[in-house]
Amino acid sequence: MTGAGPARRSEDQVRRDRLRAQLLAGRRPRRVREVVAALGGLQAQDTPASRLALRPRSGGLDEAAVRRACNQDRSVVRLWAMRGTLHLVAAEDAGWLVALLGPVFAAAGRRRRLQLGLDDGVCRRAMAALPEVLAGGPLSRAELVGRLAAEGVRIDPRGQAPAHLVAFAALSGLLCRGPDLDGDEASYVLLEDWVGVGPSRDPEDALAELARRYLGGHGPAAPEDLAAWSGVPAGRARRAFQLVAGELREVDLAGRRLWALAGAPATRARSGRPLVRLLGRFDDYLLGWRDRELILDPRFARRIQAGGGWIHPAVVVDGRVAGTWRARRAAGRLDLTVEPFGRLPAGTRPGLEAEAADLGRFLGLETTLDVDRR
Repeated sequence: MTGAGPARRSEDQVRRDRLRAQLLAGRRPRRVREVVAALGGLQAQDTPASRLALRPRSGGLDEAAVRRACNQDRSVVRLWAMRGTLHLVAAEDAGWLVALLGPVFAAAGRRRRLQLGLDDGVCRRAMAALPEVLAGGPLSRAELVGRLAAEGVRIDPRGQAPAHLVAFAALSGLLCRGPDLDGDEASYVLLEDWVGVGPSRDPEDALAELARRYLGGHGPAAPEDLAAWSGVPAGRARRAFQLVAGELREVDLAGRRLWALAGAPATRARSGRPLVRLLGRFDDYLLGWRDRELILDPRFARRIQAGGGWIHPAVVVDGRVAGTWRARRAAGRLDLTVEPFGRLPAGTRPGLEAEAADLGRFLGLETTLDVDRR
């Protein structure tokens, strides 16, 4: 990471750079796989929220297109990857991501598995039985547990043991989420049967590619940001940046060293109306860096994350979180209510109206918009 010296960027400039990297500004792809690959992955523990994350980052996609990509086309796949949590990733990235990250989080989860009665012997027998159990196609979690019991691998179907066993199998590269069942219930399939696993990568090559994908969707950023987003140890995150050092340019943000891909354009100041985005629960713009102070005033942090890991929907204006929003479906209509943290910047209303209308288009619902000024 050398060169003529870091380029100084203001907080506003870095916010604009990150908005562009996140596909929330500038050119937006028209295919689900392109969006997901560009960002490295999207949080997918909340299925409806993961679909909504595609809307502000794409041109013209709707909910049906995202469902097709997951359920029929298989151009993207949901599996346990970054931070050991369920993510939506490009199908061609599934194999190397699981090979790189899976062992880290499988080992980290062993203590909890033991507490749930999933000792090493039970897990080995389950992994050996699952290829036969899943050979017939997608199974719900309850069906999977029942089929394992028929094979002599019995676990408590109540509580968290089934979820942790499924996650362990996914982190071991064996299974992934399959097509959505009724009510967005998850199904599970063999990863190799569903999307294949692709060519293997050398661990250092995979780590370098993780840095590229991360910076492509989140730069400018620092190694500690990659560590927070991916869950890899801080030393491995620093090593990842070193591996791609020749591909990066350095950025100085008030004395803090950040890096972006050398080919990523530095955005210019915006003119005209504010850029407004309505982001859903658990959006990557709220999860993609070590902290949120650049985009979220600490005074309002608990309005976005009150506890328990829940990330509320956010109103983002020119890169700053300016409030929250909620939606209620009624009689084929979507009623949106925006709750600003304070006075919204001048000229924000047209952007809110455009986002509300686009959300309705994405979901196929007529929308109404109310701004709560209390």
